[in-house]
Amino acid sequence: MADLDIPDAPAIPGTTHVHSGKVRDLYRIDEGEHAGRLLMVASDRVSAYDFVLSPGIPDKGEILTRMSLWWFGQLGVPHHVVSTDVPDAVRGRAVICEQLDMFPVECVARGYLTGSGLREYAESGSVCGIGLPPGLVDGSRLPEAIFTPATKAELGDHDENVDFEAVVATVGEADAVALRDLTLDIYSRAEAIAREQGIILADTKFEFGRAPDATIVLADEVLTPDSSRFWPGDQWEPGHAQPSYDKDVIRNWLTSPASGWDRTSGEAPPPLPAEVVERTRARYVEAYERLTGERF
Repeated sequence: MADLDIPDAPAIPGTTHVHSGKVRDLYRIDEGEHAGRLLMVASDRVSAYDFVLSPGIPDKGEILTRMSLWWFGQLGVPHHVVSTDVPDAVRGRAVICEQLDMFPVECVARGYLTGSGLREYAESGSVCGIGLPPGLVDGSRLPEAIFTPATKAELGDHDENVDFEAVVATVGEADAVALRDLTLDIYSRAEAIAREQGIILADTKFEFGRAPDATIVLADEVLTPDSSRFWPGDQWEPGHAQPSYDKDVIRNWLTSPASGWDRTSGEAPPPLPAEVVERTRARYVEAYERLTGERF
């Protein structure tokens, strides 16, 4: 397990800190009209290769929060956000959420072949037990979007791709079918919306939970550059890695001679140069503005 070295979450009056992940801090609200609900705060932290990096990306938390809220408004499906009336200290990068019983499954939809899906396809001709046509390359559009779930790993470990039967064994057949159908339906809606803005949604990860009334609800962040691969549509060219609106700027620098970092060493990566930080911020802002049509 990598040493994530997550900073202590700041105290927020009227709340109790519950959990911190690589990017988000979660608090239980203890008083007021939203007592018992959760406050989810998106920080400017950025992670790669299972390390939280330094420094963070300025405005990233606000960009991710705004983008998720925009998508929740577009998709027309039940979601966990109750209010954006949050404490001033975290205004613009936090939401108040319903408490859900979360499903222990990363629900991934892929419309294009790349990343871990490409590596699995190269070895077996399939992804998560789903056979694919021969001759596909990095960036190929799939005949239809596929559900390629993953286990939720402990913080610092890798999520592991699994087949549909593993989801059935974890949550039962009825819920597994519901999660698969919801994932592919939401991906289809989002892919069409992004395509209208000249952006390819190659793949994305969703998380779902069950509300007290038994409804399955879309939760966490949704359709941001942290959880999705967005590619410029006018630059799509299968056969090699595509330019993208995500952390590739950081990944590429970390694995280049310029960083001096050996990924196999177990050592933490060096601090990010100012130029890499600024280029990464610019990609997040561009993705937000192109998708939403709004200025950041």
